[in-house]
Amino acid sequence: MRGPLLVGLLLATSVLGVARLQPRLAARVHDVKLQGDIYMLPPPNEVRALSLGYRAAAADALWAKLLVEYGTHWAEHRPFEDAPKYMEAILALDPAYPQVYKYAETLLVYRPPRGTLQDWYLARTFLERGTRERPYDAEAWLHYGQFLAFGSTSFVTDKAELDGYREQGARAIVRAVELGADADRTITAATLLSRYGKRDAAIRDLTRAYVLADSERDRQEIAQKLAVLGATPDRDEVEHNMRVIESRWRDEFNFLPRDAYMLLGPMNDPARCAGRPSGAGCPRDWSAVLEAAP
Repeated sequence: MRGPLLVGLLLATSVLGVARLQPRLAARVHDVKLQGDIYMLPPPNEVRALSLGYRAAAADALWAKLLVEYGTHWAEHRPFEDAPKYMEAILALDPAYPQVYKYAETLLVYRPPRGTLQDWYLARTFLERGTRERPYDAEAWLHYGQFLAFGSTSFVTDKAELDGYREQGARAIVRAVELGADADRTITAATLLSRYGKRDAAIRDLTRAYVLADSERDRQEIAQKLAVLGATPDRDEVEHNMRVIESRWRDEFNFLPRDAYMLLGPMNDPARCAGRPSGAGCPRDWSAVLEAAP
């Protein structure tokens, strides 16, 4: 009887010891974490090697870890300064990882307690990198353009620099429309361009958007904006450009709706166009098609 009694007493003592020590240890660990974070990952190149070839899975795991850390820091009202390190590690695994470019400004600028001008510049760097890694992604260009055109006003105080960023943002939005974003985005971009004395550029971009627009409602809105700028669509040019697009549509993918075909972009012969730059008989977007059309 003495043996089981001693075992039971030892077990009860252990449980009591854990119950008394665990809360104090947990509180101490929490206090230490509040003083600063410890980033446990090696430099990006080493992270790539550690993935052992499972780069996509490792990138997803790091993205999930980044979101958890971001949410935890928000809940505890603590600065989160390691987000750029996680983002660089993810991009080392997958340079075109879309979520990084989609949420870069949220993670860097709108972080606890509040983002700084340097955070804004860093977010701009990531978003600009997204347009290089994903050059035909309309969402990447649109996100970058909107960030420059509208997000800069809260951080950039130098007027000349701010105007430059807003103009760059407008041009990025126009590029997004050319790649398939809603044509009505061009109206916003043209408003910004005309505000900064780029009336001719605004008219040119609106005219191009008028051709690319797939709905009559969008065309009416763009025509109204052109009228405000004192211009009207050149009917001959518009009809010519629409004939060019619709001719390619009928020859290549007439079984698709016109708007779906527009999103696909111009079709080229892969064997003939491999390694050739855009425009050398191998246009990669509709702007190049219209510029090259006789």
